Amino acid sequence: MIAPTIVYDLDGTLADTAADLMGAVNAVLVNDGVAPLPVEKAGSLLGAGGRALIERAFAASSRELSPGKLEALFGNFLAHYNAHIADHTKLYPGVKAALLSLAENGWVQAVCTNKMEGSARLLLEKLGIADRFAFICGQDTFGVGKPDPTPLIGTVAAAGGSLARSIVVGDSATDIKTARAAGLPVIAVDYGYTDVPVIELGPDKIISHFEELPNACAAVMQDGLPQSLARST
Repeated sequence: MIAPTIVYDLDGTLADTAADLMGAVNAVLVNDGVAPLPVEKAGSLLGAGGRALIERAFAASSRELSPGKLEALFGNFLAHYNAHIADHTKLYPGVKAALLSLAENGWVQAVCTNKMEGSARLLLEKLGIADRFAFICGQDTFGVGKPDPTPLIGTVAAAGGSLARSIVVGDSATDIKTARAAGLPVIAVDYGYTDVPVIELGPDKIISHFEELPNACAAVMQDGLPQSLARST
């Protein structure tokens, strides 16, 4: 039997990355003569990747941004971010222990994020957990980002898993929409980057601490199938 697979979002799910992401986008803003934005704005700005973050930041400052300029600024953003990727970023409490527990219980684990793949790998290595994942997918891995289900489906396949035995863990509407589009159940953390309470987004389970994740995964699985799939069979 194929081992069960769990696919994590990264920003706001595994790690608190807001300070370093906002630091990078603020460096871009200030260099362009725009006032920096507070970290508290992260909930409404993060989740769709670096380009979207820059676009949203300029929109929040009532500044227009042409496609050509966006690409130039994205290059600057990425260089700054990768150079400072773990200055302030920390894993959320309980993440390392939960990853170990799930691995010991036979779960295959992977990451599917809207970060660029290189940035995701770099951050996970600096945080000391890269070796826990069978596959790491970024926005550029399959040429499209979430909420398109393509990267999620591709991640499960690349990790050696099966959609019939997979669960998504995320923090935002983007993650929940991606999971639903792929036909997968989703566990949401309630401490991440979202301007809408996750309870309003209809995940299968909500957790407030990663120590709750193994039990939540067990609850979602029913007779070897995710409950949402089991109900349809």
